[in-house]
Amino acid sequence: MHTSGYAKCSTSLSSTAGSVAQNSVGRDSTGLISEVVYREDQPLLTQLLLLPLLQQLGQQSRWQLWLTPQQKLSREWVQSAGLPLTKVMQISQLSPCDTVESMIRALRTGNYSVVIGWLSEDMTEDEHFRLTEAAEEGHAIGFIMRPVRLDSYRKGQLSGLKIHSNLYH
Repeated sequence: MHTSGYAKCSTSLSSTAGSVAQNSVGRDSTGLISEVVYREDQPLLTQLLLLPLLQQLGQQSRWQLWLTPQQKLSREWVQSAGLPLTKVMQISQLSPCDTVESMIRALRTGNYSVVIGWLSEDMTEDEHFRLTEAAEEGHAIGFIMRPVRLDSYRKGQLSGLKIHSNLYH
């Protein structure tokens, strides 16, 4: 799912994410890994897309894990965003090479409803497969947050949000 620039998102992803959020309380659903590409100068759009899902997941008894590269989450922001302060855990100052492995371990435990990790580079197919496997095992959602590279705009990438749906094709 891309939140800025050119985006490919099917409605099946949204409905799958919603059903994972609703059903994972009973632990009878599978996991989900999704990638969010965002512009750092437009954080509001990313928040508008993710916050409703994160708020819904916050109603579960499980934790939300944020693996952030350098910035710390503000208590005020967490509370104003409607996220449960007592269920949000953050690990900052994590090196990029450790983020994928940390996400895999956290997703696999089943202790987290969602694990959010920031990566600056593309994942390999093997990393994506292992993340998906871990999310399914732990009945959790994993979000890979990736800032958009400015050079991708220069290469002719479209600058609007496009949502593709398999319902119309």
